This record gives sequence, structure tokens and C-alpha cells, in this order.
Amino acid sequence: MVSFRRGKKRTDMPGKEGAEESREAASAEEIRFTDRRRVRLDDDAEDGVFVDNVEESDPKPEGPSPELQQMEVRASAAERKLIEVQARFDQLRAQMQRETDEIRQRLNRTAEERLRTAKADFIASLLPVADNLRRAIQVADAGSIDGLLEGVRGTAAGFESALASAGVEAVSSVGAKFDPELHEAVDTVEVESELDGTITAEYSSGYKMGDRLLRPARVQVGRAASD
Repeated sequence: MVSFRRGKKRTDMPGKEGAEESREAASAEEIRFTDRRRVRLDDDAEDGVFVDNVEESDPKPEGPSPELQQMEVRASAAERKLIEVQARFDQLRAQMQRETDEIRQRLNRTAEERLRTAKADFIASLLPVADNLRRAIQVADAGSIDGLLEGVRGTAAGFESALASAGVEAVSSVGAKFDPELHEAVDTVEVESELDGTITAEYSSGYKMGDRLLRPARVQVGRAASD
């Protein structure tokens, strides 16, 4: 602290020998002290202004305030929490991805197994048809026309049964009205007016599975004569 004092001019100053002794003592002991001797600013004035010489000390570095330290602690805790949440989210996402892949693979295996089973069942239903065909051939070799006809009929019945077990049904044709969505007109024949548009003959059967048409029936359609 620097203070200004007003006083009378000093008349007595320390002598030369006293000053030298003071300097030697200070150098020997190297003791830090505050020089409070007054320095006169105006030598000519009777009442001079004196300044106390105060040794300046190095300012101490100021650290972060308690509020700032608390904010830093909270920010660090929030960052750690965010890292934990992100790690947990990544873990759950990876787990869900694994479970999804496992379910997809399981569904694919189930679908493939069902398809193989359906194929095997359909082929098994066709085996009696092959048996009937072989028996018809044997009967034909023996020269029995009736036996051949019976074998062919059995073969056709077995084939129709196999198709029905697979969900296939025949398209109605002879006696039904012509439907371009289900029938294919091969030719026409002249009929009475009340039979106009009626199917009179079938050349090959049509089949459908559910709402899907597998093959249209190839038919003959009656047309009324024009006047």
C-alpha cells in the first residue's frame, strides 16, 4: 500500500558509516523486509511529500472459482452418462439385429420345409396314377379292351384326385356360359337362340387354384343363327 504524508523537512539523516553498516547487515542475513523509509518528493519545499516504500510482492495466480469447478464436475458426469447410454443403445441394437436375423432365418427354413413337404405330398399323390398307367399297359398287351378302358379311367380318376389334394380344381365348361376369363373359344357351332353363348364341347380341361387360373379350358361355343 502506498501512502502520502505531509510533514516537516527532516534535518537529521543517517551518517555515512551507519548506512554502510546497514547494507552489510542486510546482505549478510538476506532477510526480506519492507522498506518503510519515506522518500521526499520535493527537496526545496519546507513541507515535502513523503512516499512510503513498500515492497511489491508477486500476485498469486487465481484458480477456478467454486462455481466453475462445480459446472466442470457436472459436465464430466453428464458426458460419462451419455457414453454409458450410447453404449447400452449400441448393445441393444446389436441384440435386436441378431434376434431379427435369427427369426428371418427360422422363417425361411420353415417356408422351405413346407414347400418340400407340399412337393413330396403332391408327388406321392401322383404315384397311384403311375400305377394305373402301368396296369392299363399290361391289360392292353393282353388284348383286353375292357380292362384297358377300366385302367385308363382309373388313371384319370387318380390324377384328378391328386390335383384336388393340391388345391387344384377343374373349370366348368360344357353346358356353362362362355366366360373369356376361364375359357378359350376354339371354334363355334350354330345353335338355337336360347343356347347362344353356351359351351357345347370341351377339347381340353381348364384348371385353377384358388383365384388363380392355371389354364383356360379350350371349348366350342354355340352361336345363334342371325336372321
